[in-house]
Amino acid sequence: MVLNKSRIFAMLLMVIMAVLVRAEDAKEVVIASAEELKGIKAKKITWKKDGAKMVRVPEGFRRTEDSYTKLTDPSGFVVEGDLVPGALVKVSDPLYMDTTEVTVGQFKKFLKSTGYKPEKPIDWGGVYILSPTDKHPMIYVTWHDAAAYAKWAGKRLPTEAEWEFAARGGLIGEEFSWGDDESIAHEYANFSDTGGKDQWEYCAPVGSLKPNGYGLYDMSGNVWEWCQDWYDSNQSKRVMRGGSWNNSSINLRVANRYYLNPFVYHGYYFYGFRCVSGSK
Repeated sequence: MVLNKSRIFAMLLMVIMAVLVRAEDAKEVVIASAEELKGIKAKKITWKKDGAKMVRVPEGFRRTEDSYTKLTDPSGFVVEGDLVPGALVKVSDPLYMDTTEVTVGQFKKFLKSTGYKPEKPIDWGGVYILSPTDKHPMIYVTWHDAAAYAKWAGKRLPTEAEWEFAARGGLIGEEFSWGDDESIAHEYANFSDTGGKDQWEYCAPVGSLKPNGYGLYDMSGNVWEWCQDWYDSNQSKRVMRGGSWNNSSINLRVANRYYLNPFVYHGYYFYGFRCVSGSK
């Protein structure tokens, strides 16, 4: 069979485009501010201020298999936090999210650069027992500490909807960030009852296990992660997501919610965070 010149040209053009796309993906794109993200389509970037690797999370809608939301019963009574099948959550715009939780090393850089003083001194003795190296997740941080870091870096904390959409990694309605098979949990998450690839008694170095479908590590387990949102209309508690190293697998469910009063100035040994950049 003889190919005509136009078909040969089209095939060559496709090959060239494929090579260019691979080259673009391989090239490190360093971003210094949210403003510089305009027009950027790279799947992966490096955030200049804190050196964090970030991945692009696409815009989209997702209908969860189950989600916590507000309900109003026929009498008008508002029920907070009921489990409701099929709640629709929209993530309106694409964004970039840190591939890992903020590390001890990154947080120390923030403190050194800014002179930031937490309301209550961080328990560094506890940090070095449970999260002992610069490549482990930062712990003992309050919501205000996490928000201050994000502001310094030129990023922000994710909204709860953004966090859950990203944690699902493109999956729809499945229970965990990797799917429904709980038997492989230790391949993706550091949580209680270590087994398989989860060899750590406490925090694991970030990125030690398998990522989800968007290339995000530790969206389940390791440390709970602060989100922007208030937990409910009382505006007395902030949302936390993801579960931690000392939780059982039930806390790893993507739809699972947790909370803490951000006005209580103490951090806990299994609380951390990651940042995003994008509109909101």
